[in-house]
Amino acid sequence: MPLETLERVGLEQSEEKDFLWTLNFGPQHPATHTTLRLILTLDGETIVKAVPDIGYLHSGFEKLGEHLDFNQYVTIVDRMNYISPVANEIAWHHAVEKLLGIEITPRCKYIRTIFAELMRIHDHLLCCGAAALDLGGFTAFLYAFNQREKIYDISETASGQRFHPSYTRVGGLLRDIDDDWIAQVRAFVRDFPKAHADVCRLLNRNRIFIDRTRGIGILSKEEAINWSCTGPIARASGVTRDLRKDEPYLAYPDLDFKVICAVTGDCMSRYLVRMDEMLESIKIIEQAIENLPSGPINVDVNDKVVVPNQQAVYRSIEGLIQHFELFMTNRQWQTPVDEVYGAIESPNGELGFYVVADGTGVAYRARTRPPSFIHFAVFPLLMVGHQVSDVVAVLGSLNIIAAELDR
Repeated sequence: MPLETLERVGLEQSEEKDFLWTLNFGPQHPATHTTLRLILTLDGETIVKAVPDIGYLHSGFEKLGEHLDFNQYVTIVDRMNYISPVANEIAWHHAVEKLLGIEITPRCKYIRTIFAELMRIHDHLLCCGAAALDLGGFTAFLYAFNQREKIYDISETASGQRFHPSYTRVGGLLRDIDDDWIAQVRAFVRDFPKAHADVCRLLNRNRIFIDRTRGIGILSKEEAINWSCTGPIARASGVTRDLRKDEPYLAYPDLDFKVICAVTGDCMSRYLVRMDEMLESIKIIEQAIENLPSGPINVDVNDKVVVPNQQAVYRSIEGLIQHFELFMTNRQWQTPVDEVYGAIESPNGELGFYVVADGTGVAYRARTRPPSFIHFAVFPLLMVGHQVSDVVAVLGSLNIIAAELDR
């Protein structure tokens, strides 16, 4: 065992003896919520070492990126962080459009921005609700999941699918939204603050919840930077970085919102940052839906990279030819021989794709920078010196999605 690990719990190197024992936490433990395994070394109930063991949900999604074209691969990225799938789609096509030099239409930017913030709320509701559930707060879990169902309905109205929408396309979207979708979004914006306040009243002053989260799993600002943490985990430790502000994309430069930060870096801070971020997301959605531009959702069909709409395919020879060439021959997927990295501020942090292109419509290499993979590596640092009962609190505050971990 490393010397610094022992020193953190006040043990000397010479004292590492048979009183230390090993406990497997997961992959079947209900508090892991997914196929995660933790190998804990204990001194009584004090954790002196924690080793994450991944590989139980291997999906091969990076390798699949070398066999599917830039539109087909959206069905795979949906299943990485399956809690906020459209955010994954936006990140993937953000990188591809950067490679191809495509500037999407203003209407597409605003619709993608609305979906990105809906996914942020969707993801944070699961994280905060499940974290409360693990610590005994079942009611808060139900309140959070009730709101998530409404976002599923919004997703279904736009794309026809609830869980894996596959809604974005190179240069645009699957289809335009209608007045019913806009009405659903407005209703959600109107009703969500009350549900948010209900969760806050249940948890923010709850003595059990406070005792189980305050001062637990503290991550300092320096540690957050050194371990490449991003998103709410980094901002809860005082790292004021948000790609929506620092590297603006989509409609974010046109919208007014704050970057929510804290300084303590414990489980409670990570919870509070996510709760406040949801209210900022509501502000963003409200501004975007009320200022939604008119016009097309896809770039001009003459760019030869966009899937033509159904009317163009059925009623024009140009649309029919383009559809045939895109789907049957890949002739029109002419990409530069280049490599590019594109990233967005996903609900859990920086989600990026590194794409190596060889001139065809299929990536030569599609590498993912998933936030869960980075943040799970921090878990051993946070757990040393805590009790076994603190595992669920820290793990819940990190919001690890196993499908992002395994390649």
